[in-house]
Amino acid sequence: QVELVESGGGSAQFGGSLRLSCAASGFDLTPYIIGWFRQAPGKEREGVSAFNNHDNYTTYYADSVKGRFTISVDKAKNTAYLQMNDLRPDDTGVYYCATALWAYFDYSDPWNTASYDYWGQGTNIMVFS
Repeated sequence: QVELVESGGGSAQFGGSLRLSCAASGFDLTPYIIGWFRQAPGKEREGVSAFNNHDNYTTYYADSVKGRFTISVDKAKNTAYLQMNDLRPDDTGVYYCATALWAYFDYSDPWNTASYDYWGQGTNIMVFS
């Protein structure tokens, strides 16, 4: 059974840190781009970060999180991570991980959700000021 399971959500103070995990089961993450998306209350889902686990390990970050968030993948654990530092109230939302097979990934728009086939159930993040 193919599954992505996020964990690590919760609450944090302004300026605090959290680390999200995205554990994949039923398939190997090697040929995939792993993306993190978030959806704030009343807003559309937006891309946060992505990692090309297929060939060149390119990372992508939304401007709003550059310098604060770091994406990584542990191949041995078949798990992706999102380290979030210097958290702000605007980071509040439900965070989802998703995977896009390299052949179908939209390299011109890493946040194109049509590229992503598997999605996790989401994990909640709340940042207090």
